[in-house]
Amino acid sequence: MSSPNPLVRWLPGLRNLEGYDLSTFRHDVVAGLVLTTMLVPVGIAYAQASGVPGIYGLYATIVPLLAYALFGPSRILVLGPDSALAALILAVVLPLSGGDPMRAIAVASAMAVVSGLVSIAAGLAKLGFVTELLSKPIRYGYMNGIALTVILSQVPKLLGFSIEGEGGPLYQAWAIVQGVVAGQWHAVTVMIGLGSLAAIFALKHIPRVPAVLVAVVGATLAAAFFDLAERANLAVLGALPQGLPLPSVPLIGLQDIQPILLGGLAVALVSFADTSVLSRVYAAKTRSKVDPNQEMVGLGAANLAAGFFQGIPISSSASRTPVAEAAGSRTQVTGVVGALAIALLLVAAPDLLHDLPSAALAAVVIASAMGLIEIRDLRRIYRIQQWEFWLSMTCLVGVAVFGAIPGIGIAVVIAVLEFLWDGWRPHFAVLGQPDGVHGFHDIKRYPDARLVAGLVIFRWDAPLFFANAELFRDRLMDALRASPTPVRRVVVAAEPVTSVDVTAADILTELHESLQAEGIELCFAEMKDPVKDKLKRFGLFARLGPQAFFATVEEAVATHERGRA
Repeated sequence: MSSPNPLVRWLPGLRNLEGYDLSTFRHDVVAGLVLTTMLVPVGIAYAQASGVPGIYGLYATIVPLLAYALFGPSRILVLGPDSALAALILAVVLPLSGGDPMRAIAVASAMAVVSGLVSIAAGLAKLGFVTELLSKPIRYGYMNGIALTVILSQVPKLLGFSIEGEGGPLYQAWAIVQGVVAGQWHAVTVMIGLGSLAAIFALKHIPRVPAVLVAVVGATLAAAFFDLAERANLAVLGALPQGLPLPSVPLIGLQDIQPILLGGLAVALVSFADTSVLSRVYAAKTRSKVDPNQEMVGLGAANLAAGFFQGIPISSSASRTPVAEAAGSRTQVTGVVGALAIALLLVAAPDLLHDLPSAALAAVVIASAMGLIEIRDLRRIYRIQQWEFWLSMTCLVGVAVFGAIPGIGIAVVIAVLEFLWDGWRPHFAVLGQPDGVHGFHDIKRYPDARLVAGLVIFRWDAPLFFANAELFRDRLMDALRASPTPVRRVVVAAEPVTSVDVTAADILTELHESLQAEGIELCFAEMKDPVKDKLKRFGLFARLGPQAFFATVEEAVATHERGRA
């Protein structure tokens, strides 16, 4: 069998074109043109929500779509600027740019480069599993917090006033209340903004009706027909620069490196978490398989392309991908068509969106951010496991109080602590044999279970490692002291023990020596072979002897009873 073409391996987009024919091309072209009608307004809106001029949202749509078409493994996924990233980008851009749009795009592009490099490195290192370390409640918490942050950042634009100074969501919420009470809102802007928002929500559940497009076109026509920019001082997009993005290296100062690195890392984490989930969903729909490591590489390549072509960090889109699918997309040619259509717009008709109201763009972002909010499943989590619900609330509050970047850090720390806690203080049990029930079970659940005289069967439901090894020893000794008969042998039911580290092995050695001094034999049952191999490397297997390891708990009990007879 010939080895696979290395070019196809690193450019899976080429593999997705196998068997490509004219009918597929026709579907992709139509889907690409339909997709373009959504890519343009949301690209501009998310760029403005990220603190950079709207044109850079289009740049961050064109080049990444082309890059992902080559490097991305998914046949249908659509990438571009995203509402989930807007708060993260804004949190870095706003304090570093000082209101300078060129400095703002340099900072945002540098974040895209950092995110791209991190994603590619993680993909090459086969770390595609890392986002699985964030539990669902924690993901809900930080995404709800980010959604709240994005919404609060856009409400002033929807109402027609601005907020002076910098601050987190709590500061923004208070400033919005003060602005409304002081009558700073602009009546025409409010009508356009709330009207656009109402149209999006009213139309989004109607099949085959592009709600965002209808709302944006309606607001633009109204602004142009009544000349609201001149007559009512309505803020509009204005003319876009004519031409295509040129290659550019984002130049930043040394003093900006740390916040840009942290922001880029946060963007990489959030964008890949979203992309991996969405990729798996559509892989299941299309009955295809997606490599999460290659997905990281594809996402990283798209972000690098954005960073070096005057764009902002990008992610997959849970709103634009379904549009492409519903329009009949078959391959990434859909994204290529969309990118080329936007490029044609910038070259041939940059004034087409001149009268697009900023309030309508704010409505687009708010509607998208509200789609990020998860309430229904959190109610379910509250009913079945309240502590995980409160973990989610802690992440939400972390984002709301400290901001998007520290909030992501808090979510990661909580995820690590949650993981460590489960292993640090795991469940354990002394086992007995209940009447009428096969096997050996926890005597707390079966108080009448028969205990074997002279034998303690102790189960530890976690890996043995440095953080819980001493607790294991203490709880096992407690079980020995609580035995109703003098103990001659203790059997550790080790099936749940998936690993043992050096610290735990040393404590097991000390435990074996102290038990041996008291005339008690330490044994193990149902230990997995990889764990047993580790004990052999540590020298503990030889110290205990092969007779101390049993295939089953039943075999250990039978051996003990034969020795007692």
